Amino acid sequence: MLTWDGGRRSALSWGKRVAFAVVDGSVRRCVGARGNSCPLGVAVSGRSVGARCEECARLDRAHSVAADTLADDPRPYSVYLAWFGPGMVKVGITAVERGPVRLLEQGAVVFTWLGRGPLMSARRSEELLRTALGVPDRIAYDAKRAVRSALPESAAREAEVGELHARAVGLDRWPEALERMPFEPVDHAGVFGLDGLDPAVAVVGELVPGGVVRGELVAAAGPDLHLRTGRGVVVLDTRLMTGWDLTGAPGPDGPGGPDVPGGPGGEGGGRGEVSVPVREFGGVQDGLF
Repeated sequence: MLTWDGGRRSALSWGKRVAFAVVDGSVRRCVGARGNSCPLGVAVSGRSVGARCEECARLDRAHSVAADTLADDPRPYSVYLAWFGPGMVKVGITAVERGPVRLLEQGAVVFTWLGRGPLMSARRSEELLRTALGVPDRIAYDAKRAVRSALPESAAREAEVGELHARAVGLDRWPEALERMPFEPVDHAGVFGLDGLDPAVAVVGELVPGGVVRGELVAAAGPDLHLRTGRGVVVLDTRLMTGWDLTGAPGPDGPGGPDVPGGPGGEGGGRGEVSVPVREFGGVQDGLF
């Protein structure tokens, strides 16, 4: 499901044609913070995934768990292990009330809960795992994207997470207030459409005025849409779309019939097209094509 400005939503299914264009002459504007519009409507970089000016970014992180500004949050928190590819496992925390939403947002292929308890105990367990087991709390999106089409079988994925889970819950310095959770792996490969996924050839670096993105949706993990285009599979981070004025883009063979303004096109034909800057996998910046 893709949510647009104004709360409108578009269902995304495999094989659906995604087609939109950036309004020619438009400027990307700050999206504001915590549900409030940016008072100055500041122009922001096309490469920013946050689409916020410095002041709104600061306000957005106020009272943020990630920024350690909610030490007195009374809600219970879950600690998790998330697997994105061989050797790529991270530890993190999320409010119990959110369930697995955070894992879906990050594009975690496999995850399991580790523990549950007060926020500060959950925080201490994060630090414990980073120091005792060498498990990071962040993994770069480019690293995640690079391995999605070459994942090992489900049993191997779960085995790697299970081995780390056993080591983690067995640590002597485990916070007393944190309840240990059993190993119950959840695999999202099917949900994301990763089975049989073709390798991506490039990732969109930014949107630009007048640029077009058009392709067939073959997978979606976290904020990333994997689109089959005329040059191969190109990854679009949907966070790059915020702050722009977008409109539907009809296919080369006729109108695509967009179901929402700036939203995915219909099932119309035509070869996928991407006329915005992309980065080839390997770090080379491509121009407009």
